[in-house]
Amino acid sequence: MRFTRSRTRPPWSPLLLVVCKLASKKTIPIHSVPVDANPDDLFSAYEKQIKIYPRSVKGWFANWRWVTVWATQLFFYGLPWLQWNGRQAVLFDLSERRFFVLGLVLHPQDLIYLTALLVLSALALFFVTAVVGRLWCGYACPQTVYTEIFMWVERHTEGDRIARMRLDASRWTLKKLARKGSKQALWIGIGLITGFTFVGYFTPIRVLMGELITLSFSPWEWFWVLFYGFATYGNAGYMREQVCKYMCPYARFQSALIDMDSMVIAYDAKRGESRGSRPRSADPNALGLGDCIDCTLCVQVCPTGIDIRDGLQNECIACAACIDVCDDVMGKMGYPPGLIRYSSGNGIAKELTTRQMVKRVWRPRVWIYGFLLLTLSMIFILNLSVRKGFSVDVLKDRGAMARESGKGYIENVYRLQIMNGTEQTQKYRASVHGIPDLILDTNPEVTVGPTEIGSLPVRLRLPPQVAQNYRGRVHPISFVVETTIDGRIISTEEKSTFNVPR
Repeated sequence: MRFTRSRTRPPWSPLLLVVCKLASKKTIPIHSVPVDANPDDLFSAYEKQIKIYPRSVKGWFANWRWVTVWATQLFFYGLPWLQWNGRQAVLFDLSERRFFVLGLVLHPQDLIYLTALLVLSALALFFVTAVVGRLWCGYACPQTVYTEIFMWVERHTEGDRIARMRLDASRWTLKKLARKGSKQALWIGIGLITGFTFVGYFTPIRVLMGELITLSFSPWEWFWVLFYGFATYGNAGYMREQVCKYMCPYARFQSALIDMDSMVIAYDAKRGESRGSRPRSADPNALGLGDCIDCTLCVQVCPTGIDIRDGLQNECIACAACIDVCDDVMGKMGYPPGLIRYSSGNGIAKELTTRQMVKRVWRPRVWIYGFLLLTLSMIFILNLSVRKGFSVDVLKDRGAMARESGKGYIENVYRLQIMNGTEQTQKYRASVHGIPDLILDTNPEVTVGPTEIGSLPVRLRLPPQVAQNYRGRVHPISFVVETTIDGRIISTEEKSTFNVPR
């Protein structure tokens, strides 16, 4: 049985009519219809996706889009090859559990910094969206960037929009096979290079290049190169707008971040309506027409296939291709540009000037996002700047919490794990305080290699005359570990306890 929405009023009973009148919201009745009903009248949850053939476009925003494509890809592909202090500048070495980010050496204990970065990224996204809508999606999102690259390859192998549509509709020939084959080969090549570079952030890329020459990748390296390459190939080559429409959660919650004063791509309906074609020499006012000549080029260039003239939609990724092509058409018709432009809902409705719209952008939610972003960024940077070059974990011997020696001394055993966060060999010295006359009865010094974790066994002894005052108690103590880094003495303190049996 299939279902459709009906616009006719059903024969409800008088009681149901009373209930409906008392209800505060309207309802849409649903009725069963015969299976052989007209398919055009039915509503189906499953709809065949119509392939979108975006038309190439030139203009100011298109140029800026390519600037971001070059900038992001030079950063992504080039960063793994950058060297720092004789090693890869950015490397997430999972096997050694060390993460190198320029001069920083991070360990799993430092994942708090990753959490902070994620929070800052979310706040930055909220701030940018509240001000200028989906600017990130249109210019810097990896899905947009790689789709732009793959479409560039497609246009240079198969032609522009009309040529691609004709090619797909034509029968298979050697020419069609050559065009399709060259496109696929280039797509696969870009995907594999991207997968290789991605793995190069986790395995030193120079080592990875040597393994590539000899085809000696480990199984996991093979898996991730092929997996990430296939994901790039599939997302940018075939899924494209489907990722933005259905897979990306950002399109779903952006409506909670923007309002009528956010700068978005908008169509000026007051100026554009009524639509209609006309000669260039015709006076639109005499014809009762607006500036929109209904050429549909704004739809043809849209990578997600929407009609911006129907209003802002969650599928719009703010790439501004429609602005470029519409301004070009307006110029050819002799009309002023800006029929489709960056504006706000209030800017279009109230015909505000650019200065007035910019003033309205700075509203409470933007100030709140900006304040939180600035404050947390300063805290994050300050925390990194005062970060010590090492950390200490105190592990107490669980086998024997405390024991008494032959002379009545009370002993507790510990192990200090010292993580050297620098790229030089460091010597560390430990001391303890918290209980008078507590003796550190082991060598208090240990040498730890660059970015390594050293272990210092420590035995603490408490004289019997002092232990009498602490019988049956657990007393807090503190270990102090210090070293010299760049001529400065740096110390850290870690708390623990000393057990005295009854």
